[in-house]
Amino acid sequence: MTITEPAQTGQTGSSQTIEMAWDPITRIVGNLGIYTKINFGTKTVEECHSTSSLFRGYSVFMKGKDPRDAGFITSRICGICGDNHTTCSIYCQNMAYGIDNPPLAETIINLGEAAEYIFDHTIFQDNLVFVDFCEAIVKETNPGVLAKAEQTEARNAQIHGYRTIADIMRAFNPFEGEIYREALRVSRTTREMFCIMEGRHVHPSTLYPGGVGTMPSPTTFTDYLTRLMGVLDFVKKAVALNDDVFDFFYDALPGYEEVGRRRVLLGCWGAWQDAFTVDYKYEHMTDWGRAMFVTPGVVVDGKLVTTDLVDINLGIRILLGSSYYHDWVNEEPFVTHDPLGNPVDIRHPWNQTTLPEPQKRDFNDKYSWVMSPRWFDKNSGEHLALDTGGGAFARLYATALAGLVDTPYVKSTGHSVQISLPKSRTLPETTLEWQIPQWSNALERDRARVYFVAYASAMAFFFAERAMEMVRSGETKVFNNFEVPHEKSIGCGFHEAVRGVLSHHMVIDKGKIANYHPYPPTPWNGSPRDSFGTPGPYEDAVKDTPIFEDNGPDNFRGVDIMRAVRSFDPCLPCGVHMYVGGGRTIKKTHSPTGYLGS
Repeated sequence: MTITEPAQTGQTGSSQTIEMAWDPITRIVGNLGIYTKINFGTKTVEECHSTSSLFRGYSVFMKGKDPRDAGFITSRICGICGDNHTTCSIYCQNMAYGIDNPPLAETIINLGEAAEYIFDHTIFQDNLVFVDFCEAIVKETNPGVLAKAEQTEARNAQIHGYRTIADIMRAFNPFEGEIYREALRVSRTTREMFCIMEGRHVHPSTLYPGGVGTMPSPTTFTDYLTRLMGVLDFVKKAVALNDDVFDFFYDALPGYEEVGRRRVLLGCWGAWQDAFTVDYKYEHMTDWGRAMFVTPGVVVDGKLVTTDLVDINLGIRILLGSSYYHDWVNEEPFVTHDPLGNPVDIRHPWNQTTLPEPQKRDFNDKYSWVMSPRWFDKNSGEHLALDTGGGAFARLYATALAGLVDTPYVKSTGHSVQISLPKSRTLPETTLEWQIPQWSNALERDRARVYFVAYASAMAFFFAERAMEMVRSGETKVFNNFEVPHEKSIGCGFHEAVRGVLSHHMVIDKGKIANYHPYPPTPWNGSPRDSFGTPGPYEDAVKDTPIFEDNGPDNFRGVDIMRAVRSFDPCLPCGVHMYVGGGRTIKKTHSPTGYLGS
């Protein structure tokens, strides 16, 4: 177990305000730094800056590439959610090429992505997030809370088998806790499910524009279903465990709802295409977007303002402000109007030019390699710093409000999402209901994650049944031929990476990529202050967060701050590249002595 120590301390102004930094934040990939000013008199965070020292360079070296390589290249953006990038790139390429996937191929992709959601959310929740809620950490940071947990009966003990909340906390202990170890076993099984559909984890080997290379034999789907049934008990127990732990924290620490709380500003780009509706034509994107099995939507102050992927697309703005880049507004736009004739803003990803400008970090000016994606709300005129709620929270929220999903396994009601899971090895058929909570805070982002694992498990049954029906009826086609257009063409793909919104925007000219911009969830969540001075979601959620930890400045662990940041499922490997200005070329040579030089 790694506990991040404050990187620096010092007096600033009030004798009770101390600067503390966690850089890098541990338990994630990538150099995320959180810099704060904490008032230990009022026990609140007064100021927060979120930084990243990674240059996001894919938009630079994608230019000039064969667009058919886009899925394979962008998969390497991330060693965690690479398949989400491949899938999104395929959606984008299909639009640009004017093709779609055969229904069985679309369903196979959905099955692979369902397995990925179950795998990734489980390993993050049980092996990373819950370290902050385990007995060892709570004993060190809030011993009184642990003492209360020893005396608090778990309400769902009859489902998960742990008598007290403290028993659950002990099961969360890294390496030795029962839940911690079981989650690792589940991660192996769900990876196998993924590989059955997409060939390799995490960089798929069987996904292409126009379809898949997976052989759709009956055993393909029965092998997948056998593994899904093997983890279903764990999924049902996990929801009960999560509810018990998070409800306990609200009871044990009055006011804990304020930890990581921010305005309800959520973005969801939708997931799992309906194989019998989607044609990837931009002109029909409103309709096939609303047919997705996770509904795309933007939620502002708890209200669903749109479910239209065309509106969502046109509203995206890439702002700079505190980022290490030159502006591109004087560059010639790549796209002036979308295929429906709507004007496209110069700050839209189709028109972005990435112009890096490395410099010394300055919290009063520029301090991060992350740009500041925003969504322009035509009604209010605001550039909204949407967050993804760690992915699951925004997906459930938008889908619940939209009321468009209606399958035998998952239904959205307008105020909740109902999830039906069949009988498993030891537990009966179970119906779960995620209801829209009062707050957008750390605990509710974490709670939503395990409910979405149940959602993904339920939809996996639905997709497997669809696939087997197609195979039984002889509908086994999994690939459509296509040609890369030589004339100018554009495409956009919208998907949900595990931790939230994912879009790919591409411009093709003369058969090559002229512009390509992938926007995963972390730039949305981890952005710095934009050109309007609006903080990014990490910054906003941590600022004003109350401190409940019992330790003082000399032994401060920052567990409440870590819970707030980790609730977003942070991940920053979207561009681990070297930037060398001035056109220098780095060459690696091998000498007879074995010395490597440049």
